[in-house]
Amino acid sequence: MDVAGLVDRTYGPRPLPVTGEAVSAYVAATGDDPDRWKTSAPPGYAAAALFVVAPELLDELFEHSVIHGEQTFNWLRPITIGAKLEVAGTVSKARERGGVHFVTFEIEVSDFEGQLGTGSALFLVSGEATAASSEEGPEPAHDDAGDPAENERSVSRAGLLRYAAATGDWNPVHWDHQAAVEAGLPGVVVHGLLQAAWAFQAATEGTSGERPLASARVRFRAPLLPAHPVMVAAESNGSRVDVSLGDATTEFLSARVERANE
Repeated sequence: MDVAGLVDRTYGPRPLPVTGEAVSAYVAATGDDPDRWKTSAPPGYAAAALFVVAPELLDELFEHSVIHGEQTFNWLRPITIGAKLEVAGTVSKARERGGVHFVTFEIEVSDFEGQLGTGSALFLVSGEATAASSEEGPEPAHDDAGDPAENERSVSRAGLLRYAAATGDWNPVHWDHQAAVEAGLPGVVVHGLLQAAWAFQAATEGTSGERPLASARVRFRAPLLPAHPVMVAAESNGSRVDVSLGDATTEFLSARVERANE
């Protein structure tokens, strides 16, 4: 696959009906507050919009190892239950550095009223031959979520399957141990956008309304393994909230979030 040749290629539009069942499944998979999200979806549900169209791109890159490096979302209006959305994706940029292609994939989400939100994913795409870069680790038990303390989050391998089903993010590195090892990882890793959901929950704490966030930029800094608790730390400065997920030695995710003025 000529990665550079993907620039300007479009995917979709594809439909995304926002049903109560789908939102409930997402809320449960991410550990969000079910009492809050009864008429609309949490901000992190934008991941489901991304993965309406992203699998088409990722299928074209099946010969390569693909890592999600960064993600931005902009929420212009709430994602209300019952909405019938359309999602379109475009590869806007692909640049190569040191044998790695940095591919920017942009999405636009709309409904009958017009644009509802946008997003941009940065995928790091390796050469066709991927050598193992990490020592293979043990597989935790299917239902082992570790032992998170207060202000910590973690997830089991079973939880990763529930998240994949709720969003459509079925990248095998999140559920297939051997596929993850072949991609140069120690084993199955936690979805970056599941970690982002935890960050968004911290950023929305103390807010109200169906559109608590206006925008977010998330950087995925290190692979997180299931059953490994991480602390979620949020620092507010006016409407901006800086969130990080980490343990005593490693930062796995950082996010800069702007709250909506509602």
